[in-house]
Amino acid sequence: MNKTSNIANALVKSGALKFGTFKLKSGQTSPFYIDLMCLLSSPEDFQCIVDVVVDEVKGILSSRKIDKLASIELKGALILPSVAVKLNLPCLVVRKETKEYGVTGRIAGGEVKKGEHILFIDDVITDGKSKLEGIKPLLQGGAEVETVLVVIDREQGGKQTLEKLGFQLHALATLSEIVQSLANTRKISGEEAKTVLTYIKKY
Repeated sequence: MNKTSNIANALVKSGALKFGTFKLKSGQTSPFYIDLMCLLSSPEDFQCIVDVVVDEVKGILSSRKIDKLASIELKGALILPSVAVKLNLPCLVVRKETKEYGVTGRIAGGEVKKGEHILFIDDVITDGKSKLEGIKPLLQGGAEVETVLVVIDREQGGKQTLEKLGFQLHALATLSEIVQSLANTRKISGEEAKTVLTYIKKY
């Protein structure tokens, strides 16, 4: 099976990708929902996603310098340590809010050093805003962040937002590719696929 098929199967088997009618944080409704937290209950599928991410990072490492990996809590940070260990790279987690006690600030797991190259990893990208929020403290610490890696591009403008600001986005798969793969292998019906693809085209 190819990379897209592996990802698609892992997401459906683990329940991380669901089809139906879901209310989003924005208040809008969506015909699908992605929650990589479900991978925690399916070690085999979790391992599959980690392996694909590792292979993608190896490809990036062949053409550019990466000193550390980083993600923002919570979902991207779930796979981050497993990927970092396999690549023998240190990693950092960016908190969504500043911690006011103990080791304060927004960076957990280490320090950001001026001039070091950090690859930012997350689960999905929608409009790109949360990626920019996660990258901001890294840039403020003097790091260079050129590349963002996500498991799934929901194809709702995030890629364009990041690229306009000079970042390069690597997505393991787009939602359209995943849906098409699932339809081809009859994991979902043609009608389900059409509903999701029509929804994506609105963006």
